[in-house]
Amino acid sequence: MKFTGKLFLWIMVLVTAAFIAFGMWMLDSSFNRMLEQERHQASQEIRMFQYFLEVGYRSGEEYGEVYALQKAIDSITINVDRTGSDCIVLDGEGVCYAGQQELEQLKLIVDVDRMMEIRNESSENSYIWQICKGEEGHELAGMCISMLGNTPYYLLVSRNIQEIYDTRADTVRQYQIMLLVLLAVAAVCAWVLARYLTRPIRRLGWVTKRIAAGDLTRRSDYRQPDEVGELAASFNLMADRLVEQMREKEREAKRQEDFTAAFAHELKTPLTSIIGYAQMLDTMELNQEDHRTASHYIFTQGKRLEQLSHKLLELVSMEKQDFSVKPIKATAVGENLWTTMRPIWESRQIQGSIRMEQATLWGDIELLLSLLYNLLDNATKAVGEKGQISLEGRRVRDNMPASFLADFQDSLWESGQEGESQKKWYGIRICDNGRGIPQEEIDRITEPFYMVDKSRSRKEGGAGLGMSLCQRILQLHRGNWKMRSTLGEGTQILIRLPMDPPQ
Repeated sequence: MKFTGKLFLWIMVLVTAAFIAFGMWMLDSSFNRMLEQERHQASQEIRMFQYFLEVGYRSGEEYGEVYALQKAIDSITINVDRTGSDCIVLDGEGVCYAGQQELEQLKLIVDVDRMMEIRNESSENSYIWQICKGEEGHELAGMCISMLGNTPYYLLVSRNIQEIYDTRADTVRQYQIMLLVLLAVAAVCAWVLARYLTRPIRRLGWVTKRIAAGDLTRRSDYRQPDEVGELAASFNLMADRLVEQMREKEREAKRQEDFTAAFAHELKTPLTSIIGYAQMLDTMELNQEDHRTASHYIFTQGKRLEQLSHKLLELVSMEKQDFSVKPIKATAVGENLWTTMRPIWESRQIQGSIRMEQATLWGDIELLLSLLYNLLDNATKAVGEKGQISLEGRRVRDNMPASFLADFQDSLWESGQEGESQKKWYGIRICDNGRGIPQEEIDRITEPFYMVDKSRSRKEGGAGLGMSLCQRILQLHRGNWKMRSTLGEGTQILIRLPMDPPQ
């Protein structure tokens, strides 16, 4: 059963139970009030007959007991017709002195002897009552006791109360008809209410089906501040995240496809050359110069494939191996870089400088050196001979040089992460006056095998994996970077590394 049907069913069950319970209480209360009125009226009548009986007996008592009793019974008989009730007088032995015919009829439905026993067990002035049903309907019988002289006499009064039972039956029938009408109206209202309350859920189900069918732009438009609204908001958030994850998977698949295609292309060119020159050496008679040229080309292309395999191994190993974090002295990193780069720069007449302010960084010194060496190597290739390259590292703080501080307080660094502004940072700025990078190419240089100038990169032994490695190393060290470049003027790379140890 659908939720709408369940909701409708429960509403109808509750409404029906409420109407029935209220109706039973109302009918029972009304009937009890009418019955209490009848008992009150019967009490007044029995008191009245008792009064007439005792007064009549006392008024004729001077003429003897028999005369006084007869006069008392006559005084009751005169008033019986006016009340419509039956009055019976009995002595302690059960002998009837008045209302013999009524007594015979009443004995068919009432145990008079039992009433007399109950009356004897009750207090002196109490009245006892009994309701019974006969051929003419329900009868209300009451009994009291009066002392006439020294003899006790029982006064039994009976009145027909069938009218209140008939009234109750008529009221029950009317209420049943009214209940059916009310339930019919309630059923219509309950169905409309159930459909209204479940409409957002049905709409949400429809949106789910549309998303499952491929329409990823569909979202729930229910915005009410209730439980269903919270469910719709959570569903929209889940759908957004799932769509983003799907798109990320698509981008990842596209990157893998591009990576495979680029890797195949990178292998194809040197392998084609190696095979061609090897075939030339094997099938042709070459002079010494051509033989040396072919051998050298095979060697250089083999070295290029070796370098490519090493870069790929580094990239894969960083994804799979555990990353050990240790304290690193920034000045030691600067000294190591200067020892490595100084001979290269001197051979190319490059004006290079490396200055690293003392600070403690956290990470792997070999990976950090690989990161900075790759960037300095790229800068060296970009400037050519007699160029200028500088690497400067400082703790990011308010009292540092204004130009350096401005670079590392730029809004481009905002990552939106909680507590980002409270971290302690170490900034590294690498500048060169080389060829520069086109603005539209900057966002793609970290893609594997991507090269701005493919012919120059291959000529210099590059494979387009260096910047991918740099980005992964930065991620492992919880750092980030940004790049500024102008064609013909040079490139500036800004790196931020956290100085706080990882949690």
